[in-house]
Amino acid sequence: MTERRAILSGSTFEEQIGYARAVVDGDRVHVSGTTGFDYAAMTISDDVVEQAEQCLRNIEAALAEAGCTFADVVRVRYLLPERADFEPCWPVLRRRFGDVRPAATMQVCGLADPRMKIEIEVDARRAHG
Repeated sequence: MTERRAILSGSTFEEQIGYARAVVDGDRVHVSGTTGFDYAAMTISDDVVEQAEQCLRNIEAALAEAGCTFADVVRVRYLLPERADFEPCWPVLRRRFGDVRPAATMQVCGLADPRMKIEIEVDARRAHG
Protein backbone atom coordinates (compact mmCIF):
# COMPACT_ATOMS: atom_id res chain seq x y z
CA MET A 1 0.00 0.00 0.00
CA THR A 2 1.29 3.48 -0.85
CA GLU A 3 2.45 5.61 2.05
CA ARG A 4 0.31 8.70 2.70
CA ARG A 5 1.46 10.98 5.48
CA ALA A 6 0.56 14.54 6.46
CA ILE A 7 3.27 17.00 7.50
CA LEU A 8 2.21 19.83 9.80
CA SER A 9 4.21 23.02 10.35
CA GLY A 10 2.39 24.36 13.39
CA SER A 11 0.69 27.14 11.42
CA THR A 12 -2.60 28.11 13.04
CA PHE A 13 -4.08 28.25 9.53
CA GLU A 14 -3.60 24.48 9.13
CA GLU A 15 -5.74 23.82 12.20
CA GLN A 16 -8.33 26.52 11.48
CA ILE A 17 -8.85 25.57 7.83
CA GLY A 18 -8.12 21.84 8.01
CA TYR A 19 -5.12 21.12 5.78
CA ALA A 20 -1.52 19.97 6.01
CA ARG A 21 1.63 21.91 5.10
CA ALA A 22 2.56 18.95 2.93
CA VAL A 23 1.34 15.49 2.02
CA VAL A 24 3.67 12.62 1.20
CA ASP A 25 1.93 10.23 -1.18
CA GLY A 26 4.35 7.45 -2.09
CA ASP A 27 7.24 9.10 -3.91
CA ARG A 28 5.30 12.33 -4.45
CA VAL A 29 5.39 15.27 -2.07
CA HIS A 30 2.78 18.01 -2.39
CA VAL A 31 3.55 21.18 -0.42
CA SER A 32 0.56 23.44 0.15
CA GLY A 33 0.62 27.07 -0.85
CA THR A 34 3.06 28.53 1.68
CA THR A 35 3.24 32.17 2.67
CA GLY A 36 5.89 34.28 4.32
CA PHE A 37 4.64 33.83 7.87
CA ASP A 38 7.19 32.89 10.49
CA TYR A 39 5.00 30.18 12.02
CA ALA A 40 6.87 30.15 15.34
CA ALA A 41 6.01 33.80 15.97
CA MET A 42 3.03 34.08 13.55
CA THR A 43 4.54 37.28 12.18
CA ILE A 44 5.04 38.36 8.59
CA SER A 45 7.33 40.97 7.03
CA ASP A 46 5.96 43.88 5.00
CA ASP A 47 8.67 43.26 2.36
CA VAL A 48 7.83 40.89 -0.51
CA VAL A 49 11.44 39.68 -0.89
CA GLU A 50 11.67 38.87 2.81
CA GLN A 51 8.33 37.08 2.52
CA ALA A 52 9.64 35.04 -0.41
CA GLU A 53 12.70 34.06 1.63
CA GLN A 54 10.50 32.98 4.55
CA CYS A 55 8.19 31.06 2.18
CA LEU A 56 11.21 29.11 0.98
CA ARG A 57 12.44 28.44 4.53
CA ASN A 58 8.97 27.11 5.40
CA ILE A 59 8.90 24.96 2.26
CA GLU A 60 12.43 23.71 2.89
CA ALA A 61 11.40 22.51 6.37
CA ALA A 62 8.40 20.63 4.94
CA LEU A 63 10.52 19.08 2.17
CA ALA A 64 13.16 18.00 4.71
CA GLU A 65 10.53 16.31 6.87
CA ALA A 66 9.35 14.49 3.74
CA GLY A 67 12.91 13.38 2.92
CA CYS A 68 13.41 15.85 0.06
CA THR A 69 15.33 18.98 -0.84
CA PHE A 70 14.76 21.72 -3.40
CA ALA A 71 16.67 19.50 -5.87
CA ASP A 72 13.65 17.15 -5.84
CA VAL A 73 11.12 19.85 -6.79
CA VAL A 74 9.45 19.22 -10.15
CA ARG A 75 6.75 21.93 -10.07
CA VAL A 76 6.47 25.37 -8.48
CA ARG A 77 3.59 27.82 -8.47
CA TYR A 78 3.94 31.46 -7.48
CA LEU A 79 0.81 33.37 -6.43
CA LEU A 80 0.99 37.14 -5.95
CA PRO A 81 -1.63 39.85 -5.57
CA GLU A 82 0.64 42.38 -7.34
CA ARG A 83 2.38 41.49 -10.60
CA ALA A 84 5.09 44.11 -9.98
CA ASP A 85 6.17 42.27 -6.81
CA PHE A 86 7.29 39.17 -8.73
CA GLU A 87 10.47 40.44 -10.40
CA PRO A 88 12.10 41.69 -7.16
CA CYS A 89 11.81 38.07 -5.88
CA TRP A 90 13.60 36.51 -8.86
CA PRO A 91 17.10 36.47 -7.29
CA VAL A 92 15.76 34.68 -4.18
CA LEU A 93 13.86 32.17 -6.32
CA ARG A 94 16.80 31.62 -8.68
CA ARG A 95 19.08 30.72 -5.72
CA ARG A 96 16.77 27.82 -4.83
CA PHE A 97 15.51 26.75 -8.25
CA GLY A 98 18.05 28.01 -10.83
CA ASP A 99 19.88 24.67 -11.09
CA VAL A 100 16.74 22.57 -10.53
CA ARG A 101 14.62 24.16 -13.27
CA PRO A 102 11.19 22.89 -12.17
CA ALA A 103 8.10 23.57 -14.26
CA ALA A 104 6.74 26.90 -13.01
CA THR A 105 3.66 29.09 -13.11
CA MET A 106 3.09 32.62 -11.79
CA GLN A 107 -0.45 33.79 -11.21
CA VAL A 108 -1.79 37.14 -10.06
CA CYS A 109 -4.63 36.61 -7.58
CA GLY A 110 -5.93 37.64 -4.19
CA LEU A 111 -4.50 35.89 -1.13
CA ALA A 112 -6.24 34.98 2.14
CA ASP A 113 -4.73 37.81 4.21
CA PRO A 114 -3.94 41.31 2.92
CA ARG A 115 -0.49 41.15 4.59
CA MET A 116 0.48 38.27 2.29
CA LYS A 117 2.41 39.40 -0.79
CA ILE A 118 3.49 36.01 -2.16
CA GLU A 119 2.47 32.39 -1.78
CA ILE A 120 4.54 29.51 -3.15
CA GLU A 121 3.41 25.93 -3.74
CA VAL A 122 5.68 23.07 -4.82
CA ASP A 123 5.48 19.44 -5.82
CA ALA A 124 8.52 17.19 -5.43
CA ARG A 125 9.44 13.60 -6.15
CA ARG A 126 11.33 11.61 -3.56
CA ALA A 127 14.19 9.41 -4.68
CA HIS A 128 13.70 5.72 -3.98
CA GLY A 129 15.99 4.12 -1.49
